[in-house]
Parts: sequence; structure tokens; C-alpha cells
Amino acid sequence: MADSCGRFGTMTRSSQPAADRDIDSSAICRSNCSAGPTGPVARNGRYSPRPRRSGHATMRLDRFPTPRRAMQPYLDLMRHVYEHGTDKADRTGTGTRSVFGHQMRFDLQQGFPLVTTKKVHIKSIVYELLWFLQGATNVRWLQDNGVTIWDEWADADGELGPIYGYQWRSWPTPSGEHIDQIAELIAQIKRNPDSRRLIVSAWNVGDIPRMKLPPCHAFFQFYVADGKLSCQLYQRSADIFLGVPFNIASYALLTHMIAQQTSLDVGDFVWTGGDCHLYNNHFEQVETQLARTPLPLPKLHIKRKPESIFDYQFEDFEIVGYQSHAAIKAPVAV
Repeated sequence: MADSCGRFGTMTRSSQPAADRDIDSSAICRSNCSAGPTGPVARNGRYSPRPRRSGHATMRLDRFPTPRRAMQPYLDLMRHVYEHGTDKADRTGTGTRSVFGHQMRFDLQQGFPLVTTKKVHIKSIVYELLWFLQGATNVRWLQDNGVTIWDEWADADGELGPIYGYQWRSWPTPSGEHIDQIAELIAQIKRNPDSRRLIVSAWNVGDIPRMKLPPCHAFFQFYVADGKLSCQLYQRSADIFLGVPFNIASYALLTHMIAQQTSLDVGDFVWTGGDCHLYNNHFEQVETQLARTPLPLPKLHIKRKPESIFDYQFEDFEIVGYQSHAAIKAPVAV
């Protein structure tokens, strides 16, 4: 994957197909978390390809259902890249189809933006976000909670270098001090919600050589208007099939948490991508996913309000009414 960012959020590279390994989400889901209907099937089970200028085959996109419903902006991006993207080489040798620059907007008042056209691993999303908020850089805590999505990058001691959590919570200054960007962010939202500096960055150029994986979702900003908190993420490298569904859900969850901590309602989550790509060996899976009809969005229920953003537990979150189509397995480009 380009820049190793075709991860499933921070995507795993285990020997098991990574996109849709079964993870028990029973602790966080209530009702209909199992695979749902499989969606329409095209003639002979596949869509007829048509020639593309690059010589690659592609599908008849006009045959796919396009209801303006749950997660439609994500499906539109997938269609757009599949049909109009430029075929490019990449570091892994797999090859990608890519566009540069795209934006999606999700109204968090309308539901929690969790992809429904394939099953998404909620447990990994929540535990990884809590791990980031701890400022942690060692995979042991994730492993202790049954999450292995960072294992392939960790060294023998489980260390990953100064990645997301370190930058969020302990950004180093030239004087040798450290800045807790998350704590500062929440304090600023409470003190000056109209500020245009409500920003957290994981892209620390000086630390990148020591990171096992440079940040893909690198920079995010918050915005307060009419009593609602919105968030915009910039993701420099976006594996649309494997990684982006995970990233959307993770930052939507973070927005809900910070809104609760600052006594605001949620507004929009805006996702902005740089290199937005599909791997060539995911095209069949893309066809399968685009042939499915999106289902209604679930709701997020946060069961309590902790004293601090850093005190949330996995059990505090409940996804209500998540219905999804079956998982779609896909290889991870290494």
C-alpha cells in the first residue's frame, strides 16, 4: 500500500486477510451487528467490464444502485476513483488507481458514519482511538484487548516509535518540554470556541525517521458554530477500500467524545483526502461492494460522561442498530 496507509484505519498486515477479519463486537453493538442482506446480484453474478483508457478492465458503473442514503459520499468516492482514477505504480508493486484531492461531509446528527455495505470492525476502531488518547506507542495494550492491527509494524519489544499517540499527547518542543495537544485543544474549545487554531497534528517532520509508520491521517481541526462541534481531517494517503471506512468512524467517534467533554452537540465530520487510491488487487471487491444497497446508519450512544477525555473505556460506547452486508475479504499490499 502506498506509504503503508492502506491499512484498515491503521490497517493490519497479518497473515489473515486483513480487511474483514471477524472481531467480536458484541460488547459495543446492540442489535443487528451480524452480516445483513447481501444486496443485488448482477447478471451471471458479475458486472460486465468495459475497456478503460489504461487497458485495465472496469465495470459498468451505471448499473449500480445509487440511493442517496447511508455513506453515499464514500461510495461515490469509490466509484469516482474506479472510473476516473489514474493508474499509478506504488511502493508495494501492487499498483493503484488514484485521484488527488477529494472531500466528503457527514452530518453526525443523522447517524454514526459506519459503512454498511460491508461489515466494519468496531472493536478495533474504539480500542485504537483509546490507545491514541493514552499517548501510547507500544502494541501490548492493544494485544491485551484482542486488537492486533499494529502488530506488523512493531519491533520485537512492541514499540512503534513516536507515532500518533505520542504526537497527540507529547509533542516535543525545542526546549525539551512536551505539549499535550489533546488537552490544549479541549481547553481552547471551552475558552475560545471561535478560535481558528483548534488543531492537532501528528505530522512531526523531525520525528518521522523514527516512526515505524508515518501518519496517514495527519492533521485535524475543529470548528464550533451554533452550539455544534465539527471536525475536519486531512488524510494524506487513503486506501479507499480498506482504510477509509475505519478512519471516518474513528474521527467521528473522537468528535462525539470531544463534543461531550465540551458540552456541545455534534455537527459535521469532514474528510479530506490527498492521494485517494484503490489497489489493483481490490477491484473485484470494489465491484462487490458497489453492487450492494446501503443500509440505514446506526446511532452512537455514549453511556456516561467521564471527568476527562482520557478516562473513557471501551464499555462506554454502544453502536445501536448497526446493520451491514457481509464482510468482504481483501489482501493487504505489503
